[in-house]
Amino acid sequence: MTEKIEPLERAVRHFIWSIIEIHSQLEEIHKNWAQLLGITEPQFLILMAIDELDVGRGASGIAVANKLRIHPAFVTNQTKKLEAMEYLARAPSLDDGRFIEMSLTQKARAEIGKLSIKRQALNATMFDGLDEASIDYLNKRLGSIAKSSRLASQKLTIGAL
Repeated sequence: MTEKIEPLERAVRHFIWSIIEIHSQLEEIHKNWAQLLGITEPQFLILMAIDELDVGRGASGIAVANKLRIHPAFVTNQTKKLEAMEYLARAPSLDDGRFIEMSLTQKARAEIGKLSIKRQALNATMFDGLDEASIDYLNKRLGSIAKSSRLASQKLTIGAL
């Protein structure tokens, strides 16, 4: 006999499957962008994270690792490769020379810029029917769910659920 699912539980399951579908599609999109730049998908995401985090002085490897939820050693390994490909500049932090700050090179900015028209068209397709206020509202709700999911994951890890 099939278990009866409450409406809220059904809605939550539907939401989770929708997120899984969106994640899968975004991975494919990122793979395509990466291929156009001649790099891997993780390297593409690292470039995008650095671009997002850099507010004029570069971005640290730890900040990039935290944003992407990956190990800092992987970021170090991949950013050295991106530096060799002239997509990144790495320099000691002005605040603490033990740390490296990374920023996109002009080459990287130019290559990413070439994708901007395609990215805008893709975003228009993905968010068709949503205005700025709707997307802002959605981002706030997703941010709240992301924060709660981190808490739930921590509770599950320590056996508190």
